[in-house]
Amino acid sequence: MMEPGNSMPGLQGKIPEYIVVEGPMGVGKSSLASRLATRFNADILFEQPQDNPFLERFYQSREKYALPTQLHFLFQRSQQMKSLQQRDLFHSSVVGDFLLEKDKLFAQLNLETDELALYKQIYKQLSPELPRPDLVIYLQAPVSVLMQRIRRRGIDAEQNIHTDYLKSLCDIYSQFFHSYTRSPLLIVNAESINFVDHDEDFDMLLEHILRISSGRHYFNPLSKQSL
Repeated sequence: MMEPGNSMPGLQGKIPEYIVVEGPMGVGKSSLASRLATRFNADILFEQPQDNPFLERFYQSREKYALPTQLHFLFQRSQQMKSLQQRDLFHSSVVGDFLLEKDKLFAQLNLETDELALYKQIYKQLSPELPRPDLVIYLQAPVSVLMQRIRRRGIDAEQNIHTDYLKSLCDIYSQFFHSYTRSPLLIVNAESINFVDHDEDFDMLLEHILRISSGRHYFNPLSKQSL
């Protein structure tokens, strides 16, 4: 196993111990995180939306099922964070596909005022002291591209997503990462590049990742390949 902090053969830079890939649904965060975990021989810490029994009903009726859907995710994600705190980061890298802080973004978007107040109280009680990622990768793509990818991957629960909702989600992500300073940040234009299926595209991104040690960075690649 490749130890975290070591460099990769043929590439300059060190492997971050804890990487998080974030972005709105359909942007490819889980797919990219999976490939990074494979390349780095890293443990994975992924969202598990398939385990949320309210999610499909939420997409059918947001107002009715927003609160139970959000609370289930909060309980699930906070438990995952506690597990991350208890592990030894010096034995292997970790790649995740969510920040716990983003849970509040969905709450602000979907909950009524009184529900949001209740959510905030529960969040304050549940949220652990969060490990600081060594790198956050924020993937962006236009709403039209995200809708195409959501339709293409064909997850039943997601087929009721409306363009207006997805646009609102992209907006709150942009606002959040506009002022994000907790960890080094790489903002990636993922519109027309395929990090998952095309090795050349993935290696370009990898070179950027291994060079980052602090600050905010942008990766706006041009590719003949598209997702």
